[in-house]
Amino acid sequence: MAQHQAIQAAREKQQTPEFKKQYALRAGVEGTISQGTRTFGLRRCRYRGEAKTRLQNIITAAAINLLRVWDWWCGNSSFGTVPSRFAALAQS
Repeated sequence: MAQHQAIQAAREKQQTPEFKKQYALRAGVEGTISQGTRTFGLRRCRYRGEAKTRLQNIITAAAINLLRVWDWWCGNSSFGTVPSRFAALAQS
């Protein structure tokens, strides 16, 4: 019973404007981190030492930004949501 109440409280909290504002920021950051790990291999560092690791992260962030600007310039929009499997079934 306590688990059900916790789930209900979490769902109510998700409907508040402050949660939606905070989650929107989080969703954008998670997308950037995901792109960095999938496309640019940010999961592993090539170098040893904090200074070199920091430099790699800065250069990778610049590469992500350049790729996004290039896609915007060329009209390629990779910004979209992927529908769930259930929603994809409804569309077909």
